[in-house]
Amino acid sequence: MTSVMDRGALERLERSSMPPISVEQGLALFDAATGVDEALLVPARVVTNTATTGMVPPLLRNLLRTRRTATAGGTAAGVLQRLVDARPADRDRAIVDLVRAEAAAVLGHSTPAAIGVDKEFRSLGFDSLTSVELRNRLSAATGLSLPATLVFDYPTPQALAEYLVAEAFGSPSVADEPQPPSGTGRHDGEAIAIVGIACRFPGGVAGPEDLWELVAAGRDAITPFPTDRGWDENLVGEGAGRSSTGQGGFIEGIADFDAAFFGISPREAVSMDPHQRLVLETSWEALERTGIDPVALRGSRTGVYIGASGQDYAHLMLNSEHALEGYSGTGTSPSAIAGRLSYVLGLEGPSMTVDTACSSALVALHLAAQALRGGECSLALAGGVQVMSAPGAFMEFSLQSGLAPDGRCKAFSDSADGTAWSEGIGVLVVERMSDAVAAGHQVLAVVRGSAVNQDGASNGLTAPNGPSQQRVIRQALASAGLTAADVDTVEAHGTGTTLGDPIEAQALLATYGHDRP
Repeated sequence: MTSVMDRGALERLERSSMPPISVEQGLALFDAATGVDEALLVPARVVTNTATTGMVPPLLRNLLRTRRTATAGGTAAGVLQRLVDARPADRDRAIVDLVRAEAAAVLGHSTPAAIGVDKEFRSLGFDSLTSVELRNRLSAATGLSLPATLVFDYPTPQALAEYLVAEAFGSPSVADEPQPPSGTGRHDGEAIAIVGIACRFPGGVAGPEDLWELVAAGRDAITPFPTDRGWDENLVGEGAGRSSTGQGGFIEGIADFDAAFFGISPREAVSMDPHQRLVLETSWEALERTGIDPVALRGSRTGVYIGASGQDYAHLMLNSEHALEGYSGTGTSPSAIAGRLSYVLGLEGPSMTVDTACSSALVALHLAAQALRGGECSLALAGGVQVMSAPGAFMEFSLQSGLAPDGRCKAFSDSADGTAWSEGIGVLVVERMSDAVAAGHQVLAVVRGSAVNQDGASNGLTAPNGPSQQRVIRQALASAGLTAADVDTVEAHGTGTTLGDPIEAQALLATYGHDRP
């Protein structure tokens, strides 16, 4: 078992309380075991009373006035006891130095300076074995009973040191504890403010200003299929595996991604679904547009709610050489679309990827508003992303005769002949209105209320249901404290299909059109 270990791993074993067994020792133990009438034997070298504390930091040494003695005052418990009377700042710094020193000793560094306080143990080179060794060394140094998952639960030296301080000296007082900005209780009925926005859409739209210019100018953002995605040049045509249209809306440069900026290796970046890459970039921009430093949100109760539907990048990954490199699981998992953003920014509020098909982004905003009002988070990023890495959606809908041949959706029109596919991402920064005012954030829009439901047992899995649509509209109006007469504009679903459009139009007329001339 030890023949494949490198020098560092062998040295680590030698420092442990159960160092490796040589071939000669192993054979001797085997011979001895054959003469023992016991059902279970554990042949092992056990070293007791080893010095495991490694490099004691100078500050800790001065604070403790460590004496090399076998008396109770020299035990680990006694060592911590001497820190009780130290100033909190010196005590905390001493424990941080202890963690760095022990981590450096485990990794074989000559100085604790090699261990960054805010660097993740994983990026420093810790694996499961070295993590357990660090736990053992800190247990011996402090006398605390520490969990085997210590390094995974507290992934940086700073976080681990704070945990050790809390375990040894009790939790910090309420006055010293970092407090969330506000919103620990419920805020039912409070309006939700949209204070930041960032987006990317077809037609070269790289931000909200570009989007407004495109809409105001009435420009057409539909283009032929992109040439940088490896799609079959003979894709357009009739029959299985073909697309009845060669047109759609596509984001430019989806392969462009500054992985190093987000602390992601090139190999892992290749395995990441473009959904994840775009969410990282666009969310960062949305926060900066709000006037919030994304780095400053680490440890905050900021929520992430991202709508995403159709992860076809997974099919490309599983059929490629990169599938065996260990990153395809997290790179193509839908939950990681939101989860990676929370991880990279260190956000500790709710985090979820929402897939309710065409309504995914709106449902994500609905959930974010509920979480803010319920006190589950103090700030939230909400939005939606859609990238077509492969042409599967075109082929599927072509077989159902559901695509417009010219790639343009003509919702609620007599000329409607099918839907059209397009890509995009939009991320909103949202918070309770009272928090937005207190922070001095510019309020771009207000969410008064929202509602969600499902058709239930309607006429077909994908067929809409008029009465259910009417109910959800009325629920949303009631949630907002509005009447249908208060609404001037509706952004409809509008698929441009002969089945969906009439049902949706009827639901809109039965609610917003009621009692109107």
